[in-house]
Amino acid sequence: MALSDQSATPFFKESKPASIRLWHWLAFIFFFATITTVVLASTLFRTRDNITMVQDLVKERGGTVTDDQARNVAHEYSDKLWMLHKYIGFGLSILMLWRIVTEIALSKEKRLATRIRKATSFPQQGGEKRHFLLVQYGYVLFYAMFILMALTGLVLAFEDWQWLDPVHKASSNIHSILQWGLYAYMLIHIFGVLRADLTKYGGIVSRMINGKA
Repeated sequence: MALSDQSATPFFKESKPASIRLWHWLAFIFFFATITTVVLASTLFRTRDNITMVQDLVKERGGTVTDDQARNVAHEYSDKLWMLHKYIGFGLSILMLWRIVTEIALSKEKRLATRIRKATSFPQQGGEKRHFLLVQYGYVLFYAMFILMALTGLVLAFEDWQWLDPVHKASSNIHSILQWGLYAYMLIHIFGVLRADLTKYGGIVSRMINGKA
């Protein structure tokens, strides 16, 4: 199969199974939700930035509050957001498990490994082949980061389990670093899909919704 424009374009225009399409949009919603909690907890509801606000509000109503008391009140809002972040993380972990099971259940020709192997077996070289392989290896990188984020997030979520103490700090560091990799990937992915949809590979977004090739 040659990788000319005529032969390569249908390869990019293959429809995705319904299970993959549903997973894709659920993952999008959950990722958007978890990013929102991180942004809010790190900015508007950051504890140290709201201590003075709590003290001022209490003072306006004729009361008094110590720094520690104000900090505890301010921390409640941040804590609720991080708790929501944890629950969303559980949802993402379930989605990752679902994706692994789905990949195993797919027919052999639909699996990611098969798609990569087929592309690398094409004798022709050129931009189309490199483009397709770059996209597929990008998926591999995304899933690898996703799995590590889920595993490290679970370690942090179950911080009360003492047997996880030896890996808690490392998990926290990895989780914090990997989030930026996922943010970068998602931005590149969205930009790349929109660019492809508006140029050479029109219909990518609609096919991910309705599954029609």
